[in-house]
Formats: sequence, C-alpha cells, structure tokens
Amino acid sequence: MRELTKAEEQVMLILWELKEAVVKEVIDQMEPPKPAYNTVSTVIRVLEGKGFINHKAIGNTHVYFPTITEAQYRHFAFDKVMNNYFENSYESLVSFLVKEKKLDISQLDEIIAIAEQLKNKK
Repeated sequence: MRELTKAEEQVMLILWELKEAVVKEVIDQMEPPKPAYNTVSTVIRVLEGKGFINHKAIGNTHVYFPTITEAQYRHFAFDKVMNNYFENSYESLVSFLVKEKKLDISQLDEIIAIAEQLKNKK
C-alpha cells in the first residue's frame, strides 16, 4: 500500500462514506471551491491505478468503489507515523501526546483503561 496525496485522501474519504459513486457525486460532496470535473476524474484514475478503487460500468458511466477499507488505510498510515516519527515506541507516542497535545490525566487514565481491557481480552 502507498501513501495517499491530499487530493487522493479527500476522494477516498468521500468514497468510503458513500460506498460507491460517480465522479459528479464525489464532486458534490466536496467543499467549495469545488475542483474541475477533469481534475477529480484524474485523481480517481490514479487511485484506480494504485489499487485503492475499482469501477463497474453501467452503460457509459463508471461507478467507483473502494477496494481498500478506511480501517486498512488507517492501520497503514498509523504504522507509517509510528515508524517514521516515534521509532515504533508507544512510550514515545504517549509522551508526545502528553507533552505536545496537552493530554490531561483523565485522558491518560482512559488510554490506560482501554489498554487494560485489550490486554484482558487476549
């Protein structure tokens, strides 16, 4: 799996929400100023080439749908961030959240509780 550009991610977020759509429906979901039809169509073709989406032909129209789930991409993106910025250290990640994002003690307690629940499920 490869990282998405900002434009590709915007289209994927819409397709994940809609499940399937034609180019016009994707554009309709975008915030103004809306990009040109050809621009979105090009991004969709690139995404299809990368294997993120596929299409089914209905007459002359192509209906596009994701082949990668949002959860799969989220997992990939998180792993990339963990590897590139936190040296695969959850301690470094939590330290960053506490120091840089001003995580308070109740939020930290919540994270610990979730971790304990997950540990107990194993």
